[in-house]
Parts: sequence; C-alpha cells; structure tokens
Amino acid sequence: MRKVVPPRPSSHSPALLLTSLAGLLRAWLPKQRWFAGKGRHVTDLALLSVTELHPGCLHLLVSTRHDAAAPVPGDCYQLFLGVRDVLPPPLAHARIGRPSEGPLAGLMVYDALQEPRWASLLLERLRTPGTVGPLRFERDAHTTVPAGLAPRLLDAEQSNSSLVYGDSYILKVFRRVQPGNNPDLEVPWALARQGCTRVPAPVAWFRTSQPQEATLGVLQPFLRDAADGWTLALESLVSGGDFTDEAYELGRATAEVHLALGAAFAINPPTERQNRLLAAGMHERLDATSQSVPALLPYVSGLRAAFDALAVLDAGRPVQRIHGDLHLGQVLRAGPRWFVIDFEGEPARPIAERRRPQSPVRDVAGMLRSFDYAARSRRPWRPEWARRCRDAYCAGYAAEAEWDPRAESELLRAHETDRAVYEVLYEARHRPDWLPVPMAAIARLAERDRTPSGRGPQKPVHSFHSARGG
Repeated sequence: MRKVVPPRPSSHSPALLLTSLAGLLRAWLPKQRWFAGKGRHVTDLALLSVTELHPGCLHLLVSTRHDAAAPVPGDCYQLFLGVRDVLPPPLAHARIGRPSEGPLAGLMVYDALQEPRWASLLLERLRTPGTVGPLRFERDAHTTVPAGLAPRLLDAEQSNSSLVYGDSYILKVFRRVQPGNNPDLEVPWALARQGCTRVPAPVAWFRTSQPQEATLGVLQPFLRDAADGWTLALESLVSGGDFTDEAYELGRATAEVHLALGAAFAINPPTERQNRLLAAGMHERLDATSQSVPALLPYVSGLRAAFDALAVLDAGRPVQRIHGDLHLGQVLRAGPRWFVIDFEGEPARPIAERRRPQSPVRDVAGMLRSFDYAARSRRPWRPEWARRCRDAYCAGYAAEAEWDPRAESELLRAHETDRAVYEVLYEARHRPDWLPVPMAAIARLAERDRTPSGRGPQKPVHSFHSARGG
C-alpha cells in the first residue's frame, strides 16, 4: 500500500482548499443521508473552518446554500476528510473524489470517519482532553475511557454519524452544526447531575470556537444488548403479540425523565399568550403544508379546530425542557428497562427553539403518533394494537407523573395534529409510499367529535393498571 500523502501546510488556507474541494463537495454532499437539502443543488459553498487533526486528516466546517441570492445564512456541516495518494479497496465506499486543481490536485479525498485508523485517533483525542486549533476536546473527570477500542461506523439511516467503540461507547458526530450548546450534550449532562439513570450520561465531547461556539460530538455509554422501541414494536406486530406491558413501562420511563428535566431546568406556568402563539405557529405550518401537499386540503378546516381550541385555552400543563422529538426510535430497551436517547430535537429547527421550554404533552403526542405509525407500517393494519398501546402508555405516564395526558385533551389533540401535519410533509417529500400512514391520522384528527386517542370517552387512569394486575 502506498503511503498517505498529507496536504502541504499552505493548503490549510480555506480559500486555497476550496479550489480543490468545491466541485467534489457540491456533488458528494447531496448524496449523504444526513444532508438536509435533499433534492436541491448546492449553489454556494464556503469553508468556515479548517483544522489538521492529524497528517492526512482534515476537520472542516462547510457552509452550503441552495440559493446564492438568499439573504439567510446557509447550513453548516461538519466533515472529516482523509487525503491519500491512493485509496485502498476496503475504503472505496468512502471515496469523495480526486481534485484536479488546487493544493490537493492529484490526491484522493475521502470520508475519514469511514477509516478505522482515523476513527481510533478521534477517540484518542477524546480520551486526552486538549485543543487542536479551534477544536476543544473535553471529558467527564470521573470517567476513564479505555484505549484501543475498535471502532465501527453505524450504517442506520440518521441525521448524524455514529461510531461505536468496542461495543462500550458510542460517539455521535453532529453533521449539521448550529451555534450554541447542543441539547444532546446539555440535557443528558443535566439529567446525570440529577441522578436520572434513564439517559446514558455523556462521557466526553468536543466543541469548536470558530466561526462560533458549537457542539460537534458527544461520547456516551453504548447499550450493546438493547433494542430500539420501533424494532420491538414491529416484532410484536409480526408475532401477533401484545405490547401493552412494554408501552405502560415506557410511559413510566417518559414521565420519570420529564420529572428529572423539571428538576434540572426551570418550570414555567403556561399563559394564554403562549397558547395563542403556539396555536398560531401550528396554523402556519398547516397552511404551508397544505400548499405543498394538496391531499391535505380537504381536512384543513377540521384540523384548524384543534388549533383554535388551543388558542383559547386559559390553562394547561406547565412548560419545561422536554425531549422534543420523542418516538419509538428514540428509546431503547435493555432487559426490562427503558432508556431515552437522542435529545438533539429536530435538527432542522434552530437550537434556541429546541432549548425552549415546552409542554411535556408534546413528547407524549409524539410517542402516541409513533404507536400509530408502527401499527400501520404492516398489513393488515391493526389499529386496535395502537389504541391499546396508546392507552397503556398514557396510563403508565400517569402512574409516575400523577397526572394523565389524556386529561389535557385540547393540548394533546393540538400537539398530535401538529405532529401529523409534520409527518405529512416529511413523507410527501422523502417517502411518498408512506404518506397514507399520517393521512389516516389526519382523517381521524380532523373529526371534531373524536378524542385525541381516536376513541370514545377515556377510561379512568387506574383502569389499565388494574387490568394488568398492578
């Protein structure tokens, strides 16, 4: 194998590197699963930061735009680029291209996270805190990470890149970077200080100070024997089994996390103005989505009723920090115990918005929609499976939190409707074959005489708990 040829020192200049990389990255970025601008061409590209982590491995923050004339800033992405003379066959899938001009002309550029050697060196940076240019590597002083853990890159579809080291730790690398303290570091760290064991505590992390302070990645314990909630739910559906016990315990785990979040961060009483603003935002999203997805138009008036009811609500649950994007794919079950992961929230939304206190009912609504998604992901559809899981989840939540989400009917219906509208837009853009799943919920939620769970009057909180022998 021919040796690695690192770029010359002068090539670290962003302006010079751009002459080599601009064309390659414009073609490569839109093909990555974590790239937010699917289906759109990159019209403008800039290198915001360039750092040599090791000879032959560059860390880049890249800004992209899809409309060069747009007045708003573009998206910022984190890249790890390897540079070699020749790319060995095992790394062929990591290839980005061979520049024909600029300081990297004639060399092979590739995604360095795909190479075990560079992935291992990244862990070493995290094991020994320090700085490299604008990059700052930190870790929990009470935790020691062993050396020599073999890395593997997870290939599951996601908005970031995750490396597992020795089946002991998992490093989430935030591909889309926004200024500020990422909630996926801030929230688990705060929960760990509260003694909450439902969320794996951060072990190490790294940030950048250029062009602004931002979180770049977080290392946490890896639950090697855990299965995610989505997989477990589908297995239940395939086998014809019951999932209510698991849903009940998941409801309890969610409430436990919410209680810990309430202790770690401020809790604020809701106001009529907040409800009006929240409803106005939901109306705006509905308007925009109905313009993009005509199938939604027949249901718009019925859906508005949920938001109108929220707008005149004079009470509701106190607002606090929440998960923000809770569904079956964001929870893991190891043995009898549920864990909650991925507190990043929706990456498309600004970090300031994701850190804003919100009603815990929003998280509950996301999980209720997820049960419905699972039930409708296979044929024949089993709506009764989803209804039982939804009731069990709410009952478990109520048992731990001492309040029942189903009692917040206007708030729950509004949040579930808003989530379904979001799902319609997502599926129409990315997975048209899945569009009937949220559209079935849209049809149900548009009927004003239905309750949020799609059933008649709700049972008392204790009904499910008694039925399961608790």
